[in-house]
Amino acid sequence: MKVAVFLAIAALTAGSAIAAPDGAKLYAEKTCNACHGPKGDKPLMPNYPKIAGQNAAYIEQQMHDIKSGARNNGQTAAMKGVMHLVNDEEIKAIAEHLSKLK
Repeated sequence: MKVAVFLAIAALTAGSAIAAPDGAKLYAEKTCNACHGPKGDKPLMPNYPKIAGQNAAYIEQQMHDIKSGARNNGQTAAMKGVMHLVNDEEIKAIAEHLSKLK
């Protein structure tokens, strides 16, 4: 009986799993494309990085470091103004999206 109840609950909740955020959509919505280009490969300024194809863990760590203030140099000034717009889950989704771009 317990197994049947467990299986019934598992079946009901399987279809209602929360989908991971869409990194491509977030990249545009959170204004990343304004400085890094629509595909992360054409930055607005020559000193802004090309982030398309970069390692996801690296991108994620850099974003967390900028947001927390651990990374704090002249190159982070523009990013600091928008990092409050993204939470940890969104950062991960954006990083995963960027890592898949060429």
